Amino acid sequence: MKNTNNRFNNGQAVNIKETGEVVTILKWQYVKNMKRFSYIVKEHPGTFYFEEELKNI
Repeated sequence: MKNTNNRFNNGQAVNIKETGEVVTILKWQYVKNMKRFSYIVKEHPGTFYFEEELKNI
């Protein structure tokens, strides 16, 4: 992929800010029309999170 500025990488463990739950990044993508990165986590594959909803452990 091109030079990106996403904060998290595939396989990285992060916290969901709202719940404090530790999850693992499964996949990320850039949402062009919103100009933000979205992430799908292994523990909740049917839900996506934006970068500002997650934090490093």
